[in-house]
Amino acid sequence: MKIGELAKRSGLSAHTIRYYERIGLLPHADRNRSGQRDYDASILVWIAFLDRLKATGMPIRDMLRYAALREQGTGTEAERGLLLARHRERVRAHLHELQACLVVLDTKIAGYAGNTERMENHDASIPDNGRKPARTRQAGTR
Repeated sequence: MKIGELAKRSGLSAHTIRYYERIGLLPHADRNRSGQRDYDASILVWIAFLDRLKATGMPIRDMLRYAALREQGTGTEAERGLLLARHRERVRAHLHELQACLVVLDTKIAGYAGNTERMENHDASIPDNGRKPARTRQAGTR
């Protein structure tokens, strides 16, 4: 498939695909007779995996290391597994941190919902006597 089709199917721009290829995240594509890149459809699985690594915050240097090990083929499985296991632990720690943040946000939101109800009830019970609030002054006076 041509780079435009790969871009459409992967969600990456053609520029990003070329960049990933240049830095080693993607293997160099075969070229057709006219010199255009011709990608195999299997690259979509690899791009989807890279997207997951990126979405989970894997540093580019680790992604590059993993890609290099993958390119070397058999004999690198243990190191690739270790790299992914370390990343998984960072992802789990981050999820734990996010869950703690979510509890704080939920508590704050619940508190504001309670305050809104209290303020609405309080505001409804205060009669409007037409007087200005204390400590206000007319514009231009000093």
